[in-house]
Amino acid sequence: MTDNVYLVDSSIYVFRAWFTVPDSVVNQANEPVNAVYGFADFVYQFLQQAKPKYVAFTFDESLKSSFRNEIYPEYKANRDPAPIELKRQFKYCRDFIEALGICEIGSPHYEADDLIGTLASRMRKKGHPITILSADKDLAQLITEDDIFWNFAKGERNSIPQIKKQFGVYPNQIADQLAIAGDAVDNIPGVPGIGMATAAKLLNRFTSLDELLENIPKICEMKIRGAKRVQGLIDEHQKQLHLYKKLTEIHCEVELNDNVKLKRSTPDFTMLNDLFEVLNFGDFRREKWMRFLKAA
Repeated sequence: MTDNVYLVDSSIYVFRAWFTVPDSVVNQANEPVNAVYGFADFVYQFLQQAKPKYVAFTFDESLKSSFRNEIYPEYKANRDPAPIELKRQFKYCRDFIEALGICEIGSPHYEADDLIGTLASRMRKKGHPITILSADKDLAQLITEDDIFWNFAKGERNSIPQIKKQFGVYPNQIADQLAIAGDAVDNIPGVPGIGMATAAKLLNRFTSLDELLENIPKICEMKIRGAKRVQGLIDEHQKQLHLYKKLTEIHCEVELNDNVKLKRSTPDFTMLNDLFEVLNFGDFRREKWMRFLKAA
């Protein structure tokens, strides 16, 4: 069987560590490195469990420079920018992944989701099943028949049937569902008064947003509460729905450099030891990593 490809939505695990590990954990310059420590612990646990041959850690580089901001300036405008202390720690996290001999990738114009979608598409064409590590519902839309959506913190590995049960729609309908119902996390309004459950019912009947918009007069025939009201809302928001779909759909054709390689390579032990020094890793952490990497 062809090797699994693991694609990691890294920011979630950096943010989780930022909020859960005490900021009393500091580097040589007495700056907090709590997010780096927590992220490194996650990476260690993941590598031990998965033993991946092909893997990439994707990172978001900006909340304000995505192509989605160009077409809809309010996209994610509800989020505060990351503090300087956290941005500095993100750089350490990326350096750490690089030192491990693992692909790390980010883009100022595309989000980590788009990079994951592009890498997944590329590697599927080579016959690899995909495992996506994330807790972000948006990424579930990428899951196909042989893939797994792995919520690492909860230990949940979901495939299409579990995703269908959770969302009420198939993965390839999730972008449409979010366009209709909106996504408060990303500041996408959706159609006012229509939630995820009603959006799922619409998509179970019409299969896609395009088909729904082609059959608006038939919505009132559905056995859903307030069918006429729902029909009117969809009709009223047709233009916005086309826009929202551009925001919720993951872009899977990002142009990537030819040097993006997902196969793990030999760790850069000099770089790794330098990071251990700068980050104030104690003897136990250093030895644990060295034992693991030399045995791998």
